[in-house]
Amino acid sequence: MICALASAVCYGTASVLQAVATRATAPGTGSGVDPALFVRAVRQWRYAAGLGLDGLGFVLQIVALLSVPIYAVSAALASSLAVTAVVAARLMRVRLTRTEWAAVAAVCAGLAMIGLASGPEGDRPGSDALKWALLGTAVAVLLLGAAAGRLPGRSRSLVLGLASGTGFGVVEVAVRLIDDVSPAALTNPAFYALLLGGAAGFLLLTSALQQGSVTAATAGLVLGETIGPSVVGIVCLGDEPRAGLAWLAVLGFTVAVAGALALARFGEPPETA
Repeated sequence: MICALASAVCYGTASVLQAVATRATAPGTGSGVDPALFVRAVRQWRYAAGLGLDGLGFVLQIVALLSVPIYAVSAALASSLAVTAVVAARLMRVRLTRTEWAAVAAVCAGLAMIGLASGPEGDRPGSDALKWALLGTAVAVLLLGAAAGRLPGRSRSLVLGLASGTGFGVVEVAVRLIDDVSPAALTNPAFYALLLGGAAGFLLLTSALQQGSVTAATAGLVLGETIGPSVVGIVCLGDEPRAGLAWLAVLGFTVAVAGALALARFGEPPETA
């Protein structure tokens, strides 16, 4: 859980830097999958610094996924929005209201409940069908993102954010389905799902932050990277809470995600930035 929370700190700080950088980048082609937009954004030091933090966060996320259930890691990653809110308040001089500070407190309380209720990670290996389904989901995310880039305004941001979150969710599940890092992993569909899902997540999130409502994009991101992977972990991989504490895990997950959604607007920097 310490690694999961540290990962959330990295992701939350990176999102502030990347949101500012993408808004200062020339518009892309209109497609949600726009590598040229990513190349232009990464030339800015803020975006590059954000990528560095994302890389560190990803390593910490993998360590966490190998030790605790997916639902616990997903909720911790959703809390990155609380980190974003605090960082935005400090670096961008955004003033948080009492309600918003209450949402930050709710995220922290939800994570504390999950930490108390979480059992060890499940011991089911995951079927071949699940691995192929994961790869198919990663491909579908790319196709959806390419189409969503042409939607208008808020719908565009929401769908791109949801697709991006789903791509990152594919990564969360894929880590659990890869047994080792030997050459044998090259025959595992989950390995390619991890690469494709991660790449799709970054490309779509960059497009979502560049234009439209960042609030809608970050809300979709939270939903995409928490609910689906958590369900897969419980149903397919055997993730379970401690005996008698299932209610606390459900309550903590609900409170943490609800608090994160309430803070979704802090993915968006002020216009003057």
